[in-house]
This record gives sequence, structure tokens and C-alpha cells, in this order.
Amino acid sequence: MFFREYSVPFSAAKKFTTGLRLPILLFLCNSLFYRAAFFMMPAFLNDRFISNGEAVLHSSDLSIQRGYGVFDFLRTVNAHPLFLQHHLDRFFHSAENMHLQLPYSKEELSNIIHQLMEQSKLKEAGIRLLLTGGYSPDTYHISKPNLLITCNPVVTSTKEMFQKGLSVITYEHQRELPHIKSINYLMAVWLHPLLKEKKADDVLYHHNNRITEFPRSNVFAVINNVLVTPARDMLKGMTRKFVLEQAASFISTEERDIHPEELYHASEIFLTSTTKRVMPVLRVNDKVIENGTPGPVAAAMWELFMKMEQQL
Repeated sequence: MFFREYSVPFSAAKKFTTGLRLPILLFLCNSLFYRAAFFMMPAFLNDRFISNGEAVLHSSDLSIQRGYGVFDFLRTVNAHPLFLQHHLDRFFHSAENMHLQLPYSKEELSNIIHQLMEQSKLKEAGIRLLLTGGYSPDTYHISKPNLLITCNPVVTSTKEMFQKGLSVITYEHQRELPHIKSINYLMAVWLHPLLKEKKADDVLYHHNNRITEFPRSNVFAVINNVLVTPARDMLKGMTRKFVLEQAASFISTEERDIHPEELYHASEIFLTSTTKRVMPVLRVNDKVIENGTPGPVAAAMWELFMKMEQQL
């Protein structure tokens, strides 16, 4: 099945001129190589180390049948897991609030993660911890949870991406159980066609006249020389925590309700996440923020975050 998927492109390549055939074949070979490499990356399923290609769950699992499960995601920087203890704390919090019993302690999970890092040989990696509702006989009630941990190459934001910034739209929606990092991204995925239509990079949720969060990121705004971020009905990220702690040394910070219309009067808006770090938002619903360039607070936080990473 793996090679069969590429039988048509290889046949079609023969119709091209000699000058075009080599680049096409090189592209396909690279695709095959990276896909094969992904399947060979190490993983951990319940009680054993396996490869990604062997990490298979039965169709009766509640994550498949009902989309029921929790996860967490962290990065490694120079072979150091970033904010590991905080991520484990949040993973346990999510599991407990979803009535899912973890089979290992935080220390044991930390050891498993470090073993995966060693097996992968990656200094920069993305670690994903997934806990599902388990194999449910009636495909509705929680059973013994399944634990899957993966360690794969990760793509992070660059300074060039920072300078370019993001264009976002707003959309009225409140994520279910917002204090839990669940696997339910139904609305975020459903909105992809709208993002494409609006030529937007991301969507910012609001509900009851309050800004809450991006599907995978937290939001900050500089309003009247105060750095503000939502205080409720959203998931509190690790980069968000870092920004609040570090920014307090040079600007007033406040966790509070933010009304959507306040964004249009902000001097800066930026989002924070594990992979994006700190990313300026330069346009909201076709409204250019300030002068359409990254602001000084976002720039300072980017530099502080990169400095922290370089010291690891």
C-alpha cells in the first residue's frame, strides 16, 4: 500500500522531458524517505517501546468512536524537554478532569520521555502524550485508558516568520471544557475552508463578548500600555506563563476579560504557543493593527524566549 500510492506519479513522470524527470524523481524519493523515517521513529504504547508504524489502536477506542481523550505536547531544545514538569502537571490535570486514570506517575512518565528522546537521537523534537478513553465494549463508556507517547521531528517558528506576522479572523465559539487539553478540535478543523477563503492564518475565538483563545495558542494584547491576556474560559499554555512572568519586569500585565472591539485599539497583539513561541498578529478581520509591523513588547518577548532556549 505504501509504494502503491506513488505508482501513478512515477508513471506520469515518464511523460516529462529528461530535464524535468530528475527533479520529480528526487522529490518523490525524498517524500518516501521522510515518510519511512517517520514510521521508524520511536513511540511508547501502554507498557512497551515500539515504532510509530506499530503504534496502532483498536477501532473500539473511545478516541476513535467518540473523540474522547486528552493530550499534551512539548518540545525538546538541545535535548532538553522544555517546561516538562509544567506539561506533566497539565497532562495529569486534564486526565483527572476527564475521569481517565493514568497508569504511571509523573516521574515514570518523565523517564519514558527521556528514553524516547535518547532512542530518537533528536535534539529538537516534539513529544506528544495521548491518553484515550480506552477500548469500550459498547463504544460509549470509558474503559481502561490507552497511553501513547510519540517523539518526532518538530517545526518551529523562525525570525523571518516573526517579522512577517499573522493575519487572523475572529469567530464566535466556546471550546467545551476549556480548562482541559482534549483531543476535540472539531471546530478548528471545520473552520479551515473559511480561513482559506479569508486568506487568514488562524482564528481567534470569542464568546459572550469576550476574547478567549486561538485553537492552539494563547493571545496577548497591549492596550493602554498594559499587556493583557484572557483570564478564563481558555487553556493556559506554558509559553503564556513564561510571557506573564518575564514581561512583568518592563510592562504592567493583567489577566482580565478582553472585549473583541478592544483589539482594534490595541498597539500590539501577539499569540504564544509551544511551536510558534511568540508570533505577532498584524491584522484582525482585515483591520491592520497599529502600523502593521511587530511591536516592541512582542519583539522583547521573542528575544527573551530565544535567549532562554539558547541557554539550555
